[in-house]
Amino acid sequence: MLVERDLKVLNVEAVGESYAIAANYLRKSGAMPDTCLTNERLLEIIVRMFYRGEGNKLRLANKAIAQFQAERPEAA
Repeated sequence: MLVERDLKVLNVEAVGESYAIAANYLRKSGAMPDTCLTNERLLEIIVRMFYRGEGNKLRLANKAIAQFQAERPEAA
């Protein structure tokens, strides 16, 4: 689905599918809680990369996973 927004066309499926791939991996690896709620931090990472020009859903998911794990808050 393509959505026009302020002269930019967004491929909503690419973002959604990238999120699903990344979230599934992160949940199974234990890096993210296994809930049905959207992880805002992960979604923000994916959307930011998408706006920078990354459109390949698998590459987007892999880069988001790496960044999510690198920015992981330290346990107190």
